[in-house]
Amino acid sequence: MTVAAVPGPLLRATRDTAETPRWAVLQRELLARQDKAWRLFTDRYTEGDGRLVFRDTLGVGPDGRDGVDDFYEPFFNWPTLYVLGGSADLLGAARRHWHGVSAQLTEMGMLHDGLERGYDWFHQGEGLLLFYGLCLADPGDRQLRELATRFADFYLPGGPNYDPEHRVLRAPHNGSTGPRPGFSDEEPYFPWSLALRPYGLPLDGMDDVTSFDRLAADPARARSYGRAMWDRMGRGDTIVNLGATGLAANAFLLTGEQRYADWVAEYVGAWCERLDGRDVVPDNAGLSGRVGEYLDGRWYGGHYGWSWPHGLSPVGSATLVGATNAALLTGDTSPLDLARNPLDAVLRRAEQRGADGRGTLGERWDPHLAAMEADRTLMVPQRHNDSGWFDFTVMPGQLPLSLWHFSRDPQDQERIERLRAGAGWDWTTVHTQRIKDEAGHEEPWYEFLQGRNPEFPERMLRSALDTCAARVEAIENDPVDPAVGPGVLDIHHWQHLNPVVTEALLQLTTGSPQVLYNGGLPHMHLRYHDIAGRRPGLPADVAALVTDIRPEHTVVELVNLAATARSLVVQAGAFAEHVVQTARADEGPAQGVGGPYCRVELPGGTALRLTLTMTLRAGRPTCEVPAWEVSR
Repeated sequence: MTVAAVPGPLLRATRDTAETPRWAVLQRELLARQDKAWRLFTDRYTEGDGRLVFRDTLGVGPDGRDGVDDFYEPFFNWPTLYVLGGSADLLGAARRHWHGVSAQLTEMGMLHDGLERGYDWFHQGEGLLLFYGLCLADPGDRQLRELATRFADFYLPGGPNYDPEHRVLRAPHNGSTGPRPGFSDEEPYFPWSLALRPYGLPLDGMDDVTSFDRLAADPARARSYGRAMWDRMGRGDTIVNLGATGLAANAFLLTGEQRYADWVAEYVGAWCERLDGRDVVPDNAGLSGRVGEYLDGRWYGGHYGWSWPHGLSPVGSATLVGATNAALLTGDTSPLDLARNPLDAVLRRAEQRGADGRGTLGERWDPHLAAMEADRTLMVPQRHNDSGWFDFTVMPGQLPLSLWHFSRDPQDQERIERLRAGAGWDWTTVHTQRIKDEAGHEEPWYEFLQGRNPEFPERMLRSALDTCAARVEAIENDPVDPAVGPGVLDIHHWQHLNPVVTEALLQLTTGSPQVLYNGGLPHMHLRYHDIAGRRPGLPADVAALVTDIRPEHTVVELVNLAATARSLVVQAGAFAEHVVQTARADEGPAQGVGGPYCRVELPGGTALRLTLTMTLRAGRPTCEVPAWEVSR
């Protein structure tokens, strides 16, 4: 087989490593440790075709639409680990689990034509991360490409979900069978789960219902409340539907068909227009496109919007996912104002509060608050209803950090610096805490990029190693019967035991934050290809540390820990969307590039500091298989 020539200039390392940097050793150890850990998870929790061991069923009861995401989530970052340099057979394992779980969910009636029948995009986005990761890892796979276009076409004009005249998705629950009215296939009822108690009541203007507990104890009233909720919140568009743009963006990146980019721009543009002239982006629109159509004119109160259940987390994530998808595909950065608005809206109302003033969704910050010497720290309101803004907590760092990472706009960095100035806890500290999204260490990474946290790489890698080890220990001591698996009320069990940890590797090797968990695409500053292995990722025994992500001065240290030579391609952008102008090895002369790639040769035991200048998103983004790689 003839292999196409690798594009870009060739840079050769000439600097011997008298002593291998400790961060490089830890990075390779983390990759090796996870190679064993994911196999342990597979052996313990899955069957031969890749499905999860589960003898219960989904699709029954007032919460019967829930659960699809929980079956995909335990594997959400496995393709990412492969793309970063994980073992060669990890791609096949991730694909097998995706196929096996999809078959399992289809048998339970949860999927149609391979996609969720209809649910909210806060959860659908979580469940699709595995699929998006597979598409990036193996874009030459014909079946993945066919599925990507099929899934996206459910949302384009002519599909069942989108009304092109009013530019709305027709229901908060939507999917492969079209809009799915209300929130259940059974009689309207609220609360459908007592687990919702911390978030209170969803509706304003129901003066006769003021207590969650009293409502839950009164079936007749719960049915009446459910009908009101179905009528006000169970139809029309909601802002978390912006997550659906991920399907179209993914299809565009795989096929290059302009219609997908056009729809993303059109639908995101509709939400930008709904923001025009308002202080805060609204979270709902009726079938006519009018904000507040079913909520007595309220700009808040939509499903997974500002009022209930989480506020800033779904609103901020959805606007960021939609805005970055539009900017990536069109080159127009004006939609980023849609993502800026929720962050600035809550920051204008921020307060200094003590740890006892923290509201919901704050368990991630418990270690930070417990360790801070100050009495108070900056907190923002997450939610808004008729009573005003409420439910304060620490700003989720991933939102402003991801926005700045994508834009590199000074105004977005200024927002981060304001958060830093108001924080009562030490931003340089790495707390070993990870929940299912495997994020939460953006602040110490940011401090490292600003030159204020030099110990971060080693600390972060040790933290990731500790997390992986803790997950392995939990798997080995899991009391759940491996022949039966968890029951339907404990389907979060697997995601809490996923031993694959990619946040540290993304930050250190690519100069990028963890992917947004509610349906974000990976926005990597740099990524790599193994020339000899003809596959994505760092070659064996090679470590990378990105120390500067400024477009005009991107710096990555590459180290070969082996005694024999390694060759790799450095790519600018997850989708080859950035154009590198010049590349320089150590203190050598700058070489012209004029594209997204440059080649690096690392003789055994050598290191090279690669300095790049680049223009962000100056090229056409694509997942296309590089010419020198062979599709599997």
